[in-house]
Amino acid sequence: MSSDARRAAIQDVSRRIPLTNTEPQVALTEIFAVNVFNERVQRQRLPKRVYGLLRETTRSGRGLDPTIADAVASAMRDWAVERGATHYSHWFQPMTGLTAEKHDSFISLTEDERIINEFSGSDLIRGEPDASSFPSGGLRSTFEARGYTAWDPTSPAFIREGPHGKTLCIPTVFCSWTGEALDKKTPLLRSEEAINRASVRLLQLIGNDRVTQVSTTIGCEQEYFLVDRQMAHLRPDLLACGRTLFGARPPKGQEMSDNYFGAISQRALAFMQDLEIDLWRLGIPVKTRHNEVAPMQFELAPIFRHAPVSSDQNMMIMEMLKVVAERHGLRCLLHEKPFTGVNGSGKHTNWSLTDDQGNNLLEPGQGAEDNLQFVLFLTAIIRAVDLHADLMRVSIAHASNDHRLGANEAPPAIIS
Repeated sequence: MSSDARRAAIQDVSRRIPLTNTEPQVALTEIFAVNVFNERVQRQRLPKRVYGLLRETTRSGRGLDPTIADAVASAMRDWAVERGATHYSHWFQPMTGLTAEKHDSFISLTEDERIINEFSGSDLIRGEPDASSFPSGGLRSTFEARGYTAWDPTSPAFIREGPHGKTLCIPTVFCSWTGEALDKKTPLLRSEEAINRASVRLLQLIGNDRVTQVSTTIGCEQEYFLVDRQMAHLRPDLLACGRTLFGARPPKGQEMSDNYFGAISQRALAFMQDLEIDLWRLGIPVKTRHNEVAPMQFELAPIFRHAPVSSDQNMMIMEMLKVVAERHGLRCLLHEKPFTGVNGSGKHTNWSLTDDQGNNLLEPGQGAEDNLQFVLFLTAIIRAVDLHADLMRVSIAHASNDHRLGANEAPPAIIS
């Protein structure tokens, strides 16, 4: 990086003013989840019988009744088109650490060469993207490398807005033609089924016959760094790798621990407010924002949700962080350790178990006689972590996470 280019970039940065949100001020209750085909919208638009069967599927995890697919697809299409969507996409999470999507328009050609909006139950339930070019594609012969996306009705469809249009995104799983998981979502759903079976059985052994469903809840804290886009463009390592490969320590870092929970700068706050509005529209209940330990490091945290839904929403949060940062002349870095000498970006996952009666199974009782359930589940989890620590370590072991040693945090190998 030439000194002249750096000097010019610093001068430009010093003259920047925070972007002002020009949208009319509306109540949060009016914009929250406006772009989500959630339970409230389903209740309004689906026939009573269809709505009941769909709710039963999402709550119990049982297979979807294929006879209701066309009715659900028709209602979903009408809702999306009314909100300006022209395309739909099966949105999935292949083994790349990112999301994937293939857009198809709603249009269909009639015999007299007119176009109509069409979206059938089969379009909703299953898609067939080519799986040969994903990381799993080389495991099989080309003619066997087909992959199928299948609708996950437990996670609501949503509309992604952009300056160039709107797309209906349908959360799906991604499997091979033999049923092997080719994504990150399928193993999560299978683990949900395993935890449900074991937890219900354990509750029945201690005399609790009221509970028929147990699920996991998580709240993913998302940490990130913001760098001025003009400064980032002078750094090929940040652009290509998302982290420092060469450089120098800053004159002042986090030595004084004065950044953590400190006052948020106006430019960062403008970015956060813009981001939150976009996330609220997607039904993502972002609640907390604050400065993190390192300079220009921040964190946001949503309210905990059912694990598969929360996982999908965290993927959307990471995508929207980058999109909104570009809008504000910033570059968002999500690498676990983008800079040496400062805290890495963790993603603490607050995990728990909840039954279908609304009870947190890991919440202690008021007295010793009320603590049997809590102690039983807690010791079972501790035992499971002890037995399967190697599996848990493997699930988080990758190059960028193992760089995440910093000043005020435990090593990635430590479960804290």
